[in-house]
Amino acid sequence: MRTLKLLLLVLLLAVIAVTAGGLWFYGKPLGMQADTVSFTVATGSSLRTAAQSIESAGVELPAWQLAWLGRLLGRSTQIKAGSYEIQRGLTAMGLLDVLTRGDVSRTEVVLVEGRTFRQFRQLLNSHPDLRHDTFSLTDAEILLKLEAKESHPEGLFFPDTYLMDKGGSDLDVLRRAYRAMLRHLDETWAARDPQLALQSPYELLILASIVEKETGTPADRPLVASVFANRLRIKMPLQTDPTVIYGLGERFDGNLRKIDLLTDTPWNTYTRNGLPPTPIAMPGLAALLATSRPPPSDFLYFVARGDGSSHFSGKLDDHNRAVNRYQRKGSQEAR
Repeated sequence: MRTLKLLLLVLLLAVIAVTAGGLWFYGKPLGMQADTVSFTVATGSSLRTAAQSIESAGVELPAWQLAWLGRLLGRSTQIKAGSYEIQRGLTAMGLLDVLTRGDVSRTEVVLVEGRTFRQFRQLLNSHPDLRHDTFSLTDAEILLKLEAKESHPEGLFFPDTYLMDKGGSDLDVLRRAYRAMLRHLDETWAARDPQLALQSPYELLILASIVEKETGTPADRPLVASVFANRLRIKMPLQTDPTVIYGLGERFDGNLRKIDLLTDTPWNTYTRNGLPPTPIAMPGLAALLATSRPPPSDFLYFVARGDGSSHFSGKLDDHNRAVNRYQRKGSQEAR
């Protein structure tokens, strides 16, 4: 009997020691490869999947340990999707809190694919939970504060859901979005098709913004990218309406006229060959990926069917027939 009591006591002390050790381990600051680490938790991710992304981003916490901690505390199904940025000094317990709390101290900023920088600024200016530090700044002053090398802000900010502390600065949102775009752009440029007629990551960003604006349904995105890649390769004008609209700026009233297609601006791809000088919107990751590795095709034209999808053609005659079929405008010029 005494032996059994002694054994139980030893087991109890062992449990206490393991628990105390575990609490100490999960309460100490995490090792991080940089002072600030950014990562994204995709919608529908499990805690284990999120933990793998966090470990890959440079946080020295094995994915299984964070997943185990979440299960132990009954919080493994409570994580919130979005883009995160954490600072050096955070503990494993603190990281789990960041991933799961979603309480009143946090707010979401949703930057949507295909929107322009002007629209991003309008959203930030009207966000009720942010501190509006950029409200009175010019675009150039914002880029200066971000230490950006580029002189034009369009296309530089990655569309995503950014989780912020309430009362945080809108400049911090833009800083995170800028860093995220640079990261994704570097990755897609490194993995690009070497046959692309593009000379720099910035040119990839410009073309991806056009693909973003011209895609009516996600399934068409790769073929839209192939059309523009083919046109660039043979030095054929891009002739894409969204670039003309962007060049018109606030003069655009929602109705694109023939005179607009003939009015020259730096972004008019009917009057000027090659890429416009800047992106025309913020492309998402899908547009960057499609643009960096478009599928092989002989398509040079496409026309909207009216249901969100497009019909693709390799020859002008075929395209004109498709235009006549889907838009009932046989005299419309080829895009």
